[in-house]
Amino acid sequence: MDSSKLKPLDKTDYLLLDTLQKEARISNVELAKRVHLSPSPCLERVKRLEEQGYIDGYKAKLNSDLLNLTMAAFIQITLDRTTGDVFDNFRDAIVDLPEVAECHMVAGGFDYLVKLRISDMQAYRDVLARLVELPGISQTHTYVVIEEVKPDNGLYLRY
Repeated sequence: MDSSKLKPLDKTDYLLLDTLQKEARISNVELAKRVHLSPSPCLERVKRLEEQGYIDGYKAKLNSDLLNLTMAAFIQITLDRTTGDVFDNFRDAIVDLPEVAECHMVAGGFDYLVKLRISDMQAYRDVLARLVELPGISQTHTYVVIEEVKPDNGLYLRY
């Protein structure tokens, strides 16, 4: 949606968004109570926020321990050239690696920062072997996570 056509958000909209990103399965009745609305206007606001794109979707947070994906690693990737075709080829290839949880193009001393979620060091080695074969990569540096100090808890909303 064209951002110039979006209705400005008020404090109640921000409260709705913040509550939903923390508890996506909350019932409309409970959500309405928390934001001090009756259920019908609450539901209408949520639908508007979805239609306008403020709410991108709903997800379940999975337990990495139970799913044996307890290891996380960040990999700095430097490309051999910084041309449009090299960026495009890398982007097209990295999205096909299922162990890649996130990939960000960054400014600075390297080109991409990739986050892996894997089971163990052998799984890391297997992914790294596939990763270094991707087009255009000249160098990688890996940082294995020892402790997750603060997990991603959603966007910080000021209201």
